[in-house]
Amino acid sequence: MNATSPPRVVALGGGHGLAATLIALREITPDITAIVTVADDGGSSGRLRQEFGVLPPGDLRMALAALAGEGDRDATWRGVLQHRFASGGDLHGHAVGNLLIVALWQVMGDATEALDWVARLLGVQGRVLPMSKVPLEVEADITRVLDGQEWHTTVHGQRRVAVAGGRVDAIRLIPSEPPACPEAVAALGEADWIVFGPGSWYTSVIPHLLVPGLAHAVAQSPARRAVTLNLAPQHGETQGYTAADHLAALHSYAPGIDFDVVIVDPSAVEDLAALSVLAATRGGQVLVRRVRAADGSPSHDPRALAGAYRDGFADGDRNRLLEERG
Repeated sequence: MNATSPPRVVALGGGHGLAATLIALREITPDITAIVTVADDGGSSGRLRQEFGVLPPGDLRMALAALAGEGDRDATWRGVLQHRFASGGDLHGHAVGNLLIVALWQVMGDATEALDWVARLLGVQGRVLPMSKVPLEVEADITRVLDGQEWHTTVHGQRRVAVAGGRVDAIRLIPSEPPACPEAVAALGEADWIVFGPGSWYTSVIPHLLVPGLAHAVAQSPARRAVTLNLAPQHGETQGYTAADHLAALHSYAPGIDFDVVIVDPSAVEDLAALSVLAATRGGQVLVRRVRAADGSPSHDPRALAGAYRDGFADGDRNRLLEERG
């Protein structure tokens, strides 16, 4: 990236968290690649996955919608893509975009080519890619405390892990070493910035680091890395977590990977000093910015988040320049 060109940004995640990141990033750059988790097994995505053996399309659809163009035509197609059928029949709950994506996968036989076609339909600037071209399953070891005793169990499936409750001791993917999407690996190698979060920590954010090819590409990329922390613990998955707990969990699945900027809302950090010390262990700095939506809900305001990314990217690049000058 030079002083006049927009940054090339790769964002990793899934669901509403990734969508918030993408909406914010599009205010900064048109050069965005979303790398999306493919472990969803609930709702419309789960039904299509079970029936056709395909990647779950829902999170991919949401990322495409978040990056859709702003013209009337693009807005119309975005609305169609997001529309869900309501009926008493088999189509109830299915999103039109999920059906369209699965149909294109069957016609074209290639996951990324089909997603590129949907992107063109929506006027997307950037690209949406799966983290792997094979459907994955999340499995977690959970510890619950009942009547003063610890109970250990293994929970299968993203939907069940997200609501399991207790403490997540370990999380893994099935198959255990899935192939990374080659286009996603290439995008990471060409990125100026790589962004993790916000989102469901153990089922949308961390799983990318469990794909060996992606983890290696993140570690080897010359890009700077940013983490956007959640605004609140997620009931059932990170219940009771502090901001530092979220960052520590990410660190534990990313050995050898530095994170240059950690973005957190002041309402979501209990101990800024502790968070700053933890961030510094991976060469990072904490950027405190008001990014919560005005209604106080645990969702990010896209414009405020865009400002935080703009500041974080500038500070990170300035620190790199100082390091290089020694």
